[in-house]
Amino acid sequence: MLNKISKIIPPELLYALARMGHGDEIVISDGNFPGESIAASSGAVLVRCDGVGVPELMRAILELMPLDSYDDNMMLMNKMATDADLEIPIWKEYAKIAKENTDRAPVFLERFDFYDRAKKAFCIVVTGESAIYANVILKKGVVKQ
Repeated sequence: MLNKISKIIPPELLYALARMGHGDEIVISDGNFPGESIAASSGAVLVRCDGVGVPELMRAILELMPLDSYDDNMMLMNKMATDADLEIPIWKEYAKIAKENTDRAPVFLERFDFYDRAKKAFCIVVTGESAIYANVILKKGVVKQ
């Protein structure tokens, strides 16, 4: 165990975060996301965090990793047209987390654009999050002294 590192971050995720460079991206997905198949086809590092929700894991990660200040740094999967009337309460939590960590608002990507971008991610973390449309891509920024 280490001081000041959240207990919800497994060693495999800590190692992946340390290996990521500026501009690398990490997917933090809900439990429905096809993380296993995307990681298998893309070569991305896959980490399971089944007992954790996306917002709590995102907060723990952002204690260790800054967001990119030069580009869009938080991307969310947008709703399909068939779900246009659905409320997605978790998005309010994501907006709050973004405001705490960056001056940029989250950007919404169409579902299949999100999947395509996830295929280029350095790491995919599959959580136990049960909220729908709870998938997030974070872009790592520059670690400063």
